[in-house]
Amino acid sequence: MTRPEHLSRDLVRDVPTTRLGGMPIAVLGMQESADLMLSAAESHPRPNLPLFLTSANGEVLSRYARNPDFARIVAQADLVHADGQPMVVASRFVGEHALPERVATTDLFHSVARGAVARNITFYLFGSSEEENRRAVENVRRQHPGLRIVGHSHGYLQGEALRRKVIEIDALAPDILWLALGVPREQLFVYEFGPLLTNVGLIKTSGGLFNFLSGSRTRAPGWMQRVGLEWLWRIKEEPTRLFWRYLTTNPHAMLLLLAESGAISQLRASLRRLLRPFRHAVAPAPLGLDVPADANRT
Repeated sequence: MTRPEHLSRDLVRDVPTTRLGGMPIAVLGMQESADLMLSAAESHPRPNLPLFLTSANGEVLSRYARNPDFARIVAQADLVHADGQPMVVASRFVGEHALPERVATTDLFHSVARGAVARNITFYLFGSSEEENRRAVENVRRQHPGLRIVGHSHGYLQGEALRRKVIEIDALAPDILWLALGVPREQLFVYEFGPLLTNVGLIKTSGGLFNFLSGSRTRAPGWMQRVGLEWLWRIKEEPTRLFWRYLTTNPHAMLLLLAESGAISQLRASLRRLLRPFRHAVAPAPLGLDVPADANRT
């Protein structure tokens, strides 16, 4: 999806970023992020193309590094929020700016919803299963009376049915489309269908947001969130689906953050210094063979 610069990055142009794991992460706190989304939802700053906001955690960092196609799509996002506490901690040691806090989409949604009620901003919730989606919408309407949800749909659509749904969403012209299809489906959705959503103000990818809104999943205790262990809680909640994913992506993401900080290079140099005396101590003695000067000549 082409994003011409002359269509303006208005609200996001001056947001500072810091590179973490190779990705440019927005240096914004929770309320700043909510305010930016609300302003963009009101103004629709890019005519005929929605703003594209997404988030990064360990899985996204790993995919970004391993999959060039995924990286190219994510690179077109207008803003990338840090939805992982380890990234916040890492930012204090690497990059140009320290992140003020984690911007978890599950919390961001409610901050934006509260402002949307006051400013008459409309939502569309797309993704998850039919039952999860329905329960999420019911709970959100109870929690945020007066919030204008102009439509909602499960995310298990393909082919022509999906294209018709995209046309329907565009006709409803929501100010914010919350897209909860999971990584990487939601990023691919923006790439393929973003240009068709000309009446949508912005798209926010949302991962497993609707599972929390519906009440089928619970958040980790606050202390686990603060020390970056929420992923352990989520494995406990969904071991079959998440164990292998986190096992293969979280260590890779940590290596990316360490490599960026130079810690790996420093560790290698330190190990070399420590092992240097031992290398000399165990060096093999000369064999002591008398080899004629012309022995290697042909």
